[in-house]
Amino acid sequence: MSLLARLRGLFEKFRGAGAPRPPRSSWQAILATALIAGAIIAGLAYATSHLSYVLLMGTFAASCLLTFAYPDSPFSQPRNTVVGHVIGTVVGLACLHGFGPEWWSAGLAVGLSIALMKATRTVHPPASSNPLIVFAFKPGWGFLLFPTLTGAVLIVIIALFVHNLRRPTRWPQYW
Repeated sequence: MSLLARLRGLFEKFRGAGAPRPPRSSWQAILATALIAGAIIAGLAYATSHLSYVLLMGTFAASCLLTFAYPDSPFSQPRNTVVGHVIGTVVGLACLHGFGPEWWSAGLAVGLSIALMKATRTVHPPASSNPLIVFAFKPGWGFLLFPTLTGAVLIVIIALFVHNLRRPTRWPQYW
């Protein structure tokens, strides 16, 4: 097959498979998700401003989107949310403190955290950014407890109540 034919075939794939877009959520579901996520982030921000601990991390906004808008996704289950965040932060801290704030160390941390999440079946996409947050702020190991573990657990606890009060089905799908 010629190079031109291979390129043509490649670019043809860029058109997509032609599957329909997913259905739009109801306006009630959209509003509820936005209010719940906004309240959680506001609460973590408020607590951070009034306590001596940081409880807010940028990836928690994306965790709220997954957990409250797509609660049945494997990425949104409690195990994935908590363990995924812990893995991303532990690997980020280990690479930062083990190798220093090098460009390649940040890339290694992201790659390793993704590999470990996949190997442990705890993939939580927002948590794959935790190593970058670690490299940006260069915190100590206490960052694992505050905000990472505490914030992820609080999101899951709130989700347990919200989903099981609002939905006829059980949440989570699995632990």
